[in-house]
Amino acid sequence: MSSKMIFINLPVADLDRSKNFYEALGWKVNQDFTDENAACIVVDDNICLMLLTRDFFPTFSKRPLGDTVSTIGAAYALALSSAEEVDTLTAAALAAGAIEEVNEDKRAQEAQVGMHGRTFIDPDGHQWEPFWMDYPGH
Repeated sequence: MSSKMIFINLPVADLDRSKNFYEALGWKVNQDFTDENAACIVVDDNICLMLLTRDFFPTFSKRPLGDTVSTIGAAYALALSSAEEVDTLTAAALAAGAIEEVNEDKRAQEAQVGMHGRTFIDPDGHQWEPFWMDYPGH
């Protein structure tokens, strides 16, 4: 059986700042796929981020690049193994320059179904939602 991988392409304003941010979360830079236009960030064996400079990103599409700082086009939910891991990752992100977005209504809904989640916005405006869910068989 073959495994699947996902590569999330993210436009960034300052490639070095973004690499440093994600390294502060404990994720690694794969130098084999990193140059002055892009950096590959390894989240785990099956998830990688491709950080692409705002000048290079448009070479992947004919559609114009949107403003990720003041608008949202996507939210990246990342399932983790514990509520503590969610809090640890979020704390590292905040220490590295992220902004936490708190939605008490969403937190209350999550608590009702046995979830613990947090939301942070990275320095380029990308929204991350690490979460842990207590579900049978997990």
